[in-house]
Amino acid sequence: QVRLVESGGGLVQAGGSLILSCAASGSIFSIDAMGWFRQAPGKEREWVASIRRGSSTYYADSVKGRFTISRDNAKNTLYLQMNSLKPEDTAMYFCAVGRGGTIWAPREYDRWGQGTQVTVSS
Repeated sequence: QVRLVESGGGLVQAGGSLILSCAASGSIFSIDAMGWFRQAPGKEREWVASIRRGSSTYYADSVKGRFTISRDNAKNTLYLQMNSLKPEDTAMYFCAVGRGGTIWAPREYDRWGQGTQVTVSS
C-alpha cells in the first residue's frame, strides 16, 4: 500500500504563497483520486481540493481561485499551490488517496499522510 509524506508547510504572512507536496512511496498513476484536506484546532477535518486520475480538479469554495491542485505521475507526487493565503487557512494539511466517489468526503480516501502545518499570520 502506498505511503504518503507531506512537506512544504510553514509560517507565511497573509497574502503570501506556499507549495505543499505529497510524495507517494509507489506509483500514483492508477490512483482514482488524490486530495488535500485540512484541520484547524478544535475543528473538523475539511476538504480542500481533489484531482482525479484523468486530471479533473475540484475545489472547496473557500479556496477556489486561490489554490491549485496538481499531480505529477512521473514523480509520484501531489501538489497544492496556495496563493493569497489568509489567516483562516491556518491548519494542518493532509494529503489522501482513494476511490474519490464523492470527491469531498473523507470516507472515500483510504490512505492518509501525517500532515504538514501551515500557519498564516495577519
